[in-house]
Amino acid sequence: MTDMKPPVAATRPHSFTMHGITIDDPWAWLKDPEYPDVTDKDVLAYLAEENAYFEAQMAPHQPLVDRLYEEMKSRIKEDESSVPQKDGDHLYWTAFETGGQYRKWWRRPVAGGPDELLLDEPALAEGKEYFRLGAFAVSNDSRLLAYAIDDNGSERFTIHVKDLTTGALLPDTIPGMLSDIVWAGDDSGFLYGLANKEWRTDNARFHRLGTDPADDVELFHEDDEGYRVAVGETSDRRWIVIGTGDHVTSEIRLLPAADPFAEPILIAPRQAGREYDVDIHGDTLFIHTNDTDPMWRLVTAPITAPGEWTERIAPSPHFYMTGVECFRDFFIVEGREDGLDQVELHAYDGTSPPRRITFPEASYTAGIGDNPEYDQTVLRLGYESMVTPGTVYDYDTATGELTTLKVQEIPCGYDAARYATERLKITARDGTQVPVSIVYPHDFPRDGSRPLFLYAYGAYGHAIPPGFSTGRLSLLDRGFAYAIAHIRGGDDLGQQWYHDGKLAKRTNTFNDFVDVAKELVEQGWTSAGRIAIAGRSAGGELMGAVVNSDPGLWGAVIADVPFVDVLNTMLDDTLPLTPGEWPEWGNPIEDRAAFELIHGYSPYDNVKAQEYPPLFISGGLNDPRVTYWEPAKWAAKLRATKTDANILLLKTNMGAGHGGKSGRFESLREGAEEHAFVLWQLGVEG
Repeated sequence: MTDMKPPVAATRPHSFTMHGITIDDPWAWLKDPEYPDVTDKDVLAYLAEENAYFEAQMAPHQPLVDRLYEEMKSRIKEDESSVPQKDGDHLYWTAFETGGQYRKWWRRPVAGGPDELLLDEPALAEGKEYFRLGAFAVSNDSRLLAYAIDDNGSERFTIHVKDLTTGALLPDTIPGMLSDIVWAGDDSGFLYGLANKEWRTDNARFHRLGTDPADDVELFHEDDEGYRVAVGETSDRRWIVIGTGDHVTSEIRLLPAADPFAEPILIAPRQAGREYDVDIHGDTLFIHTNDTDPMWRLVTAPITAPGEWTERIAPSPHFYMTGVECFRDFFIVEGREDGLDQVELHAYDGTSPPRRITFPEASYTAGIGDNPEYDQTVLRLGYESMVTPGTVYDYDTATGELTTLKVQEIPCGYDAARYATERLKITARDGTQVPVSIVYPHDFPRDGSRPLFLYAYGAYGHAIPPGFSTGRLSLLDRGFAYAIAHIRGGDDLGQQWYHDGKLAKRTNTFNDFVDVAKELVEQGWTSAGRIAIAGRSAGGELMGAVVNSDPGLWGAVIADVPFVDVLNTMLDDTLPLTPGEWPEWGNPIEDRAAFELIHGYSPYDNVKAQEYPPLFISGGLNDPRVTYWEPAKWAAKLRATKTDANILLLKTNMGAGHGGKSGRFESLREGAEEHAFVLWQLGVEG
């Protein structure tokens, strides 16, 4: 079946004019006007054709997919469980059973007693093509569990409430939720947020147990369509947090957990470009903010005068403060120093210098883990590197001693000595030094003969840490080096690093990635055409941009749920995310310069008649973040325009959303497919 011809999507005349510029878009019909219900027969027929073509082209390589899948599966401990953690009178943990796709949630009394099954994800997922657990919140008295599930990938969750003493479900069921769940202090009900018709959370509501959800009280409503509302709680659980904001501005209110209907305390009114988050110790607010510097600082204020800010920790040019969390006897500051994670303990009285936890490797990722109790004398930490599997530590806050609780087990065996890792700095075309984390077999020759896999994201201030991956070993063991480019657009080196890759500076992200690849070739790590690249979502936009600009560099490209139809999406303010995305990309509706800039780099709009590398593109029919028609339109235009005979595959998950298939083994199989595609295209022995 490999001689099956690729599908050809019909073209239908469609154009629009804005800011005096006319855009032709003959594949616009692939957007079903009834979305999120996709029922258009022509659209579904085209996606089905592409899926059939994908299956036919991958069929000869199915033995390789199966081999890779079995390899990846052999590195996963099937009966994996988390380290139990104390919260009140119970120890809580999760566990997979052998062969299980989903977790079970457990607890047992600290004082002793039988294990208690709180939630059985495998049972809930039975017979469903997709399953995802969202919020999970046990009541303060430990008797009730409120949880939310999504069974189609649309990110519209349904809340259920379970009586943990009897195991029975209460009649309280709330569909259309998109938020966390926070219990009131007396457990009479909980706060949550509903998605509106545009799939945006613009509210915080209170549900009283036993009442009709239609009668739930809206405690806060956000009128700005670009802002999203979130609910949370302070570390001491005395206060409920209602936050609202977009990508650059935030505003927070506190409600007493004992009285959610009290007048909210506004910490500071929104100011464009100012972000902050809040925790509390006693009656003192600890406010983490970027109001004066993109490296952030810590200020305090009395809760009786929340706007009177006093600087506690000033911004540092080398330390990017990413978060602050209060405990009874100390507070934690997390951040990155020159791009590497740091965790510091601070005394409230300031009489002793902060204590920084030291970690053993030169390149790694680390942070505080699940520490639910306010009176915490031992901190749970997580640590890993590109050669060190995930490790869970307990850190004794009195003695400074680190105790290893668990090291990620790799059942088939793992020898870290077979691999080496480095942190490189590569100079981009404008002189900026871009960090690159790289892992490779210990005997890797730097003579340009070996393949290299290069990954990046580069958007939303989201850093890609140099962590461990069992799936990656299948490439390393076949002679690959694997590199992560910490390009601008993420916040790897601080928030300014993020600012330097967004809006008018967006093309820095693409240039950084290309310049990293070219220098890796110069240094002998690989050669042009021997580089496989991958990106997901906004990282898929990166893939689309660099295959347009430098197609000859890449030997294989994986673009998962790629955000490639940037201009059309940013012009459609009815889509779930668009108004909230304008601070990231610009508003092309109102701003001609933003329109021209986006039009100049949007991957879909810049496909041209040239040779393109082999492409593996994926989408999700129910994806509310990157809608299915973006990858579909891009694939259709590439097929009609490119001048080469290289393979192009489009796979649309018809029962999933932005994250691909659910279930740990189904997810592994998708990874195996992508790795098989890379090995096939680079001619590497499977």
